[in-house]
Amino acid sequence: MANFVDSNTPVAMLSTYHLSCNILSDLLIAHGIRHVVISPGSRNVPVIMAISRRSEFECHTVIDERSAAFIALGMSIQSGSPVAIVCTSGTALLNYAPAVAEAFYRHIPLVVISADRPEEWIDQDDSQTLWQQDALAPYVKRSCDICAHIDFPNGKWWTDRMINDVLLEAANGRPGPVHINIRLDAPLNRQADHTLNSARVISMITPPQLLPVTEIRDIAKGLASPHRVLIIAGFHRPDYKLNRALIRLASHPNIAVMTESISNLHSPMFINRIDSTLCRLPDSDKETLRPDTVITLGGAIVSRHIKEWLRNLPGLNHWHVGVSHTTVDCFKHLTTRINMDATPFMSQLASAMNRHKGESGYSRLWHEAAKRAADIHDRYIANVPWSDLKAMAYIFSHIPRSWNLHLSNGTPIRYAQLMDRMNIHRSECNRGVSGIDGCTSTALGSAALFSGVTLLISGDMSFQYDISALSSTLLSPRFKMIVICNGGGGIFRFIKATSGLPETEQHLAVGTNLPLSDLCRGYGISYHEADSMPTLSQSFNRFINETETPSLLAVYTPGKLSADVLKGYFDF
Repeated sequence: MANFVDSNTPVAMLSTYHLSCNILSDLLIAHGIRHVVISPGSRNVPVIMAISRRSEFECHTVIDERSAAFIALGMSIQSGSPVAIVCTSGTALLNYAPAVAEAFYRHIPLVVISADRPEEWIDQDDSQTLWQQDALAPYVKRSCDICAHIDFPNGKWWTDRMINDVLLEAANGRPGPVHINIRLDAPLNRQADHTLNSARVISMITPPQLLPVTEIRDIAKGLASPHRVLIIAGFHRPDYKLNRALIRLASHPNIAVMTESISNLHSPMFINRIDSTLCRLPDSDKETLRPDTVITLGGAIVSRHIKEWLRNLPGLNHWHVGVSHTTVDCFKHLTTRINMDATPFMSQLASAMNRHKGESGYSRLWHEAAKRAADIHDRYIANVPWSDLKAMAYIFSHIPRSWNLHLSNGTPIRYAQLMDRMNIHRSECNRGVSGIDGCTSTALGSAALFSGVTLLISGDMSFQYDISALSSTLLSPRFKMIVICNGGGGIFRFIKATSGLPETEQHLAVGTNLPLSDLCRGYGISYHEADSMPTLSQSFNRFINETETPSLLAVYTPGKLSADVLKGYFDF
């Protein structure tokens, strides 16, 4: 929306002497940033002064920069708005890299603000100096480097324009991270009056993107029965309009809609357990269910089964819908990029397809296969011994409907692919680059801005990687954690690449020695544990009913047996 000049009398406040920091603060407010995650330092003191003294911001202090960036990522995921992170000079910025890369590939808007030394002091053995301005270049949409002194002709105009340009990029088009590197010279603690909101604001109006009626009608005609269409949704934010459009498309007998565990799209008309369904299909059925056109939307696909199957189908047409910085050809059959947001495209397509409902058994065959797979799933889990799979099946069937769910990478997200998730309010996982670092911090950041309960399900190795998150002041009784303690790195005992190697137990699935009970006691977290189905049932009830403190449930399972049970699931 355009910004209009406020006719009120200008108001001054005591702030930093550094004009560039005050301009930055004004423009962050003007561009809608309200949450700022700050990590302590000295070089960034002028930035902290300019931001923390403004009532428009809610500032959160997190010491560990890696954790801080993931917390901000979680806040942006939950709020849908850009969140700023502020660090000092030197290696502090490099600790942001994992979260920034995740944000880039997940299309999450972050505003990275790094304080820096004046350029003449770089490579001069001065404290905390390195080349910062392009340190995150591959993983940010836009960056700028603000010099230490802007008191030259056109200096303020240049600074206004550069910062506006970067901030406009964060949430427009394909959202993502941006980087503002701001150089600051001593004295860092000098103060001066600053006239609030005196920076020049540049706004941008982006009209809605829709296809011409004739073009969407031609597309719908080409997809009409007997053409077989398979729509696959990867990770996506909750979107009621998209969900409704896909339900309308799924009502066509020649269209099947598959949704992954973190697509946040729900309907009995969708195939919501892709791996379970595909692993049960004989080759003859796979040929019968072969699509003519696959349409993908959302982010990266978790399912190994769907990727392997589609990559090996000759002559497949693959369309991808979404605004992307590059051509994504994950199935090796891409024929069309539809470079627009999935919601308006699918809504237009659903309307255009109304006149093309013809006879087909394609959708029915998929749903029959999914029903058979669900019955086999239930029988298998009912008879397996205590293991990761047994525990996760119980947990997923008992998560309260109003809770948000975060999953760590490795084993938890793969187990989630096998479960019915119709009762989950919202599901998230860091699948942009699929790292195990920062899963706890991301969930914690999301929980800080969600009024209900946020549940993190983590593996013990992922949890150990991000223990510093537990020291955050953001911890609250609305944040709950389940840690699957299977001896560390359970995924390595399952995947083909590592499961048969003698090095696996020595160097990959190495155990974690996690003193969870002691950690919980030290950080004021309610601790619960389970090592069998009876104890899980008892502990889970106490765990979900804890309302006074954050709570953690440690679920101890046999590592090697759990891997064998999971392998058996796909062979059953």
